[in-house]
Amino acid sequence: MPVHSLRIQSVRIHWARNVRVLCGALVVLLATAPAYAQLPADTQPLTVDGDIASLMVDGIDTFLLKQIAQARQNRQRFWNYNTTSAEAFNESVQPNRERLKHILGLRDPRVPFASPELVVTVSQSNPVVATGRNFKVYAIRWPVLADPAPTAQHLPSIYGAGLLLVPDQPAIANVVALPDVQHSPEQIAGLVEGVPPASQFARRLAECGCRVVVPTLINRDFSQRNGRANISNREYLYRSSFELGRHMIGYELQKVLAIVDWFEKDSSAANVQTGIIGYGEGGLLSLYAGALDTRIDTVCVSGAFGPREECWNEPLDRNVFGLLKEFGGSQLGILVQPRKLIIDVTNVPQVSLSGDGGGGPAELRTPSTDAVRAEADEVADLAATFQIPSEDRQGVTTVFGDTEQFCRDATGVFLNSVSRNRGDASRLKASEQNTSVNVLAQWADEIPVRQQQQLEEIDRHNQALLRESPFVRKAFLKNLDTSSVAAYEKSIESYRRIFRDDVIGEFDLPLLPFNARSRQSWDTEKWTGHEVMLDVFPDVFAYGVLLVPKDLKPGEKRPVVVCQHGLEGRPTDTFLDDHRAYHDFAAKLCEQGYITFAPQNPYIFKDRFRTLQRKANPLGRTLFSIIVPQHQQIVNWLKTQPHVDPDRIGFYGLSYGGKSAMRIPALVTDYALSICSADFNEWVLKNATTRENFSYMWTGEYEIFEWDLGSTFNYAEMAALICPRPFMVERGHFDGVGEDEWVGFEFAKVRRLYAAQLKIPERTEIEWFVGPHTINGQGTFRFLDRHLKGSR
Repeated sequence: MPVHSLRIQSVRIHWARNVRVLCGALVVLLATAPAYAQLPADTQPLTVDGDIASLMVDGIDTFLLKQIAQARQNRQRFWNYNTTSAEAFNESVQPNRERLKHILGLRDPRVPFASPELVVTVSQSNPVVATGRNFKVYAIRWPVLADPAPTAQHLPSIYGAGLLLVPDQPAIANVVALPDVQHSPEQIAGLVEGVPPASQFARRLAECGCRVVVPTLINRDFSQRNGRANISNREYLYRSSFELGRHMIGYELQKVLAIVDWFEKDSSAANVQTGIIGYGEGGLLSLYAGALDTRIDTVCVSGAFGPREECWNEPLDRNVFGLLKEFGGSQLGILVQPRKLIIDVTNVPQVSLSGDGGGGPAELRTPSTDAVRAEADEVADLAATFQIPSEDRQGVTTVFGDTEQFCRDATGVFLNSVSRNRGDASRLKASEQNTSVNVLAQWADEIPVRQQQQLEEIDRHNQALLRESPFVRKAFLKNLDTSSVAAYEKSIESYRRIFRDDVIGEFDLPLLPFNARSRQSWDTEKWTGHEVMLDVFPDVFAYGVLLVPKDLKPGEKRPVVVCQHGLEGRPTDTFLDDHRAYHDFAAKLCEQGYITFAPQNPYIFKDRFRTLQRKANPLGRTLFSIIVPQHQQIVNWLKTQPHVDPDRIGFYGLSYGGKSAMRIPALVTDYALSICSADFNEWVLKNATTRENFSYMWTGEYEIFEWDLGSTFNYAEMAALICPRPFMVERGHFDGVGEDEWVGFEFAKVRRLYAAQLKIPERTEIEWFVGPHTINGQGTFRFLDRHLKGSR
């Protein structure tokens, strides 16, 4: 055999041996490596270390603080001042006043009344509670709001209550005097101890000839609610009020403005001015009242004026949804113009709430003098532009008062303004040091009784609003067209916009490019797990775990189930270690052929995430204003993956994940279906009732309350936003988040919409099972198979 033939044969032998070795190595490699090498596709390595959930919460916090700062810069676009006259100005800012009324919860007409009632008993022959120098004191109450039922419109449900100080001579002014919430009317009227004489501004004004009404405000005393969370009186009432589109601030403003109604029509003090003066919480109410009602001629704000950008850190009863979009301290002051605004720069009442007992943590701190002056200067600058006679241009007066004795100097400035200098200055000066009030009745014993009655009245009224709320929501949905599925899909879009803009809140920002990063972190016999991170907004990212079946075939498209954890959860809870609530449902679905994705939602780390809700609310946003775009980005990215069927991506969440299942698919319409597990409820009832044991009124979830759901979207209405896509409820009979009868009550509305009105009964169902707060994974898995696998 020629030599060159031997060489060729030798080369062939070596080549064949190498091919066999390479093939064997490839077989081993294919047996041990993930079958789905293409997924996740188009990603860079994920190199982030540490707790990614913690980084997520920190990033959202940074984002929201920047949005709050930006809101201050953007506020002017909501305003269009016309200062050519007082009338022109009031007309130009009337839309702003209407929006302020709405977010403060002033929704209802006040009950007309001739005059306040004297609170007197048969055994008390003299209605006078006390006498002072040149005035008498009476205990009074007055009707404010009627029962909301159509059959009870003339039955007062909420009354104001407090003291009336009447001068012995014709009144030189009508005044509403508002104490801080930790002071009683008796204290600022000099009937009981607790406020220095110079700060007893109600008494001092009465001595100088003003007729003064001092309403009782709900205090911040703490109590265990239903034996559970320790919550202040104001937060307790705030919770249900907020859910029903009302507010603690609004209720107290209604009481104040009802007195202004009386002042306006009472002939006994005609042709005198009306003023309002308050300290602390009373000062804030004075500012709001003056901003809303032009019948108030002079407004004095003591210990409450300043920038509002840190209102998220104040007591929860000050949380006003959307306030910072349009209103800071200066804008509220501007609404008082061209009437007189007096700003008393003094210490605010110090409040520090730890939140350890279940209520919202908070702090009230005195702002810097420079910060107060800057806000006041903005008001003064606008006041100077009014083209009206100088004698009619009241403007702004800033009083740098005594930091220990609030309203001491401001009372004199206020008196000179509201009485047109008819006050007795010497008498006012003497009143700083001495009080000569003679208490005739042992009224101090009645103070806590009156306080409790005021609290219970508002609670009772909220419960009446709660009973009426299904009728309100039914009227709200009156424009839905259920004549066909196509007509329904068209008509539901206007409601989706309301839900997005007014309930959840949307940041007007484009989603960033994915900048997708991933790493494989789990490898089992049937699937691999990949951590994935995606950019959403500046400082905001989405993160989760993608589980990929190993039996994927080239070119095959699979459905995806997004499996959402609940409160304080992690993605791993849904697929590792058989968690008692989740039972590895993401992994089990993956083993049954689905691609699954388990996102990290930011409701984790207790107060850290709840503070995010606090920061979002004043912007007219919520935690879901972040979560929804996170999920939109997740879905957008999933659709780019080569083995994902973009039309078959479903959502399945438990507990807070079930709460997510009601809100996210309602706005992320790319989700082909939604399953709500261990959360579906008569949701408004669960948030607002003070009768049912499963209510959030008794618990530490102080962030859970959403503005005005009572008038708009309960769970049936949220399900209507998901419809006509398939929707399912998974309900364990022993799940303490609700009770079967209320779950069934709310789901019956959903069933009626799908089955009776739209004739698509196969697209909705509820599975009842004997079990607790957990994934059952029986009927829901069949539901997924029918609507995600069965569609191809």
